Amino acid sequence: MPYFPTDQDRDLRICKVLSDVFCAILLGTFSIVFFGWLGGIAAFVILEAGLLGLDWLMPSAKDAAGVVR
Repeated sequence: MPYFPTDQDRDLRICKVLSDVFCAILLGTFSIVFFGWLGGIAAFVILEAGLLGLDWLMPSAKDAAGVVR
């Protein structure tokens, strides 16, 4: 799935980036509170890697059927 589809305007792209930054800060804060500094940073890195991996693997409407990236 493309992060910025061609049909999005500038305002939607800015809002999308700001919401991702806010969510990353929130997830990082929760990770550190629940797991401590070292465990929280490790948990945050693993969580963000998983979320970015899912973003990259999800097909978009413009992908052909059966496409393999």
